[in-house]
Amino acid sequence: MTTAVSAPIATGTWTIDQAHSAVAFSVKHLMVSKVRGNFEAFSGTITIAEDGTPSVQAEIDVTSITTGNDQRDGHIKSADFFDAEQFPKATFVSTGVAPKGDDYVLTGDFTLKGVTKSVELDLEFNGTNPGMGHGAVAGFEASTVLNRKDFGIDIDMPLEGGGVVVGDKVTITLEIEANQPA
Repeated sequence: MTTAVSAPIATGTWTIDQAHSAVAFSVKHLMVSKVRGNFEAFSGTITIAEDGTPSVQAEIDVTSITTGNDQRDGHIKSADFFDAEQFPKATFVSTGVAPKGDDYVLTGDFTLKGVTKSVELDLEFNGTNPGMGHGAVAGFEASTVLNRKDFGIDIDMPLEGGGVVVGDKVTITLEIEANQPA
């Protein structure tokens, strides 16, 4: 179900500002800690219709992954994980938004490694600002937990004493600043 957002955000198209945004993830490693990483290349738009209904389209360049370890990044790009050579992009297209207390739930189709699944993101609208002479700015934070196996990333690397090297649950966190040109 798509719902109009009652927050004061102007109609029109807002473009994600990559320089002031972040697409990050974390996943359990060796059952005791987390590996964290970012995607350095992504883009997208948020369109607010006349009735206040938002829609989101976004794309992530999975080849831009960085975890602080080149060997691990290379392995994640390989066919064991993202198969980035064959599937270099992940996409999200919203299908609805609904209020959840003071925040929202953004629903959409997420495609990774050629597999599309409906996902829900907890969404917080942080407001708008007139910007610094280049147009208005809006801020959003969103997060979700995905099961990597749902997207065909089903490598199992068992540990000798039990458990696995990489957990199944991946937390995705988005901090988005979007611009609407003056």
